[in-house]
Amino acid sequence: MDTVLQLLANGLMLGGLFAIVSVGLTLIFGIVKVVNFAHGEFLMVGMYLTFLVTRWLGLHPFVAVIVVVPALFLIGALTQRVIIQPLMSARDDHIQIFATVGLSTALMNLALLVFGADIANTPASGLRTPVEIGPVRVLSGQIAIFVASILLVLGLEAFLQRTATGRAIRAVAQNRAAAQLMGINVDRIYILTFGIGAACVGVAAVLIAPLYPTSPTIGTYFVLTAFVVVVLGGLGSIPGAFVGSLVIGLVDSFAGFYIGSDMREVAVFGMFLLILILRPAGLFGKQLNLSHVSP
Repeated sequence: MDTVLQLLANGLMLGGLFAIVSVGLTLIFGIVKVVNFAHGEFLMVGMYLTFLVTRWLGLHPFVAVIVVVPALFLIGALTQRVIIQPLMSARDDHIQIFATVGLSTALMNLALLVFGADIANTPASGLRTPVEIGPVRVLSGQIAIFVASILLVLGLEAFLQRTATGRAIRAVAQNRAAAQLMGINVDRIYILTFGIGAACVGVAAVLIAPLYPTSPTIGTYFVLTAFVVVVLGGLGSIPGAFVGSLVIGLVDSFAGFYIGSDMREVAVFGMFLLILILRPAGLFGKQLNLSHVSP
């Protein structure tokens, strides 16, 4: 029984990690309708910024959030304004995807040029300390990530549902043309949304950097699972992405123990394909889509 509880805890902690990486990605797709293949590289940039701030100033890694989040928001906003927005009127939507793939490659090679291929380790500052909760043992940093993922999801949902800007964002997601007729500046909403999505991955970077070594290719490690989570939860659904992350985390944890560590990805993607066959819209594609507007 203790083993099952430990596996359950490990799965939930891993799910929280996937969730905090995926939330920004699903927000961007749900509103801007662009698949951002540079999302993993945004995470990598945030992790390097956390490393630099921590090393140079000797501060706790979490303090770096005051630098990393605004920096990632600016990077995301500029990406939308300079790279994506000029391509929004293109006949082929795939051009926008290719643009983000190009940005991903550019950021990865820029990191290789600046930092080299060596791994950068952000000081853990006690975040790798084991915490015992009954028979379960988890790291304090994992708990922080899990709690932060819940708060981030709740905060984004509250922002989208209860603020004027959030209602404007949902209106654009539901019908761009109608939103324009209502006086909403759609281009500005797209820039804002892309910036918020990138800022969310900035939060993830600050929390993940003390637990994982930073390298120019670290984003690739997370982004593939993030795409699976976004599709599994329902494209554009923030609560769906959170639930999908927990499902993926639990499957990964139990499959790694009972089937074998080399079969975890097989189990994850097998379950992913099965759910898509049975429910192509994802787990919450209809019920909790971002484009839903309450009466």
